[in-house]
Amino acid sequence: MKKILLVGRLNTALKEMNQFLLQHFYVQLCSENASILEGMIKIVHPDLVLISLIGAYDVDTSIFCMLRDQYAQIPVLTIGTKEQTSKFSKYYEKNQFENLIRPIENTMIIDAIFRRLSGDEKEAKQEIAEEKKEKKRILVVDDNGTALRTIKVMLEEYYEVAIAISGAQAMTSIGKKRPDLILLDYEMPICDGRMTLEMIRADKDMKDIPVIFLTAVNDREHIEAVLKLKPAGYLLKPPIKKRLIAEIDKVLEHA
Repeated sequence: MKKILLVGRLNTALKEMNQFLLQHFYVQLCSENASILEGMIKIVHPDLVLISLIGAYDVDTSIFCMLRDQYAQIPVLTIGTKEQTSKFSKYYEKNQFENLIRPIENTMIIDAIFRRLSGDEKEAKQEIAEEKKEKKRILVVDDNGTALRTIKVMLEEYYEVAIAISGAQAMTSIGKKRPDLILLDYEMPICDGRMTLEMIRADKDMKDIPVIFLTAVNDREHIEAVLKLKPAGYLLKPPIKKRLIAEIDKVLEHA
């Protein structure tokens, strides 16, 4: 999935734009500070930078110089009214930069992004549609909210991710929309991982869903108890992103 760095002041317009873009791309928000933007570019490695000038009359113009001089290979789109963009017009002489005048529909912004990312707009749209269609659904079950959010962030670029904070909530989620794989915390109160797995396997419509256990206890007796349940896999918590994705892909490949 293509990565967009969305730069601008966090206002209602930017939030709405972000929600719309997330339907098509991996989007990372960033403030209009030059040093922060440069740091985010090094971390995210975006395919395109989209700068919203909405409500940001004091945008640091050095970000344009930095993008032009150090990241000329990254296409840049800006969005604003004629008045808002007038002070930045001198930067649009380079092919790297393009300005979109507000008011503008979100679909037109998407079309402009596709055009800048690929010479063939239709082909680019098809590629994105296929990526979205092929995304596998992962259900993450953990009673720890922080762990849930962390794993969701790790995975959401690659999979459709659903979360549940208990075994009971997991069963409800599975009933509404079947996941392709479940990441299940072994140590949960009341209805732990073992009981949740037993409920899944007792349901004829759910029993074939592969389950990977996540456990924070790393002793031989505990691991043997986990393995006796014959899960599709198990990983120690906190999981390492690269290893977690590799394990998920391996299990899905053989599912």
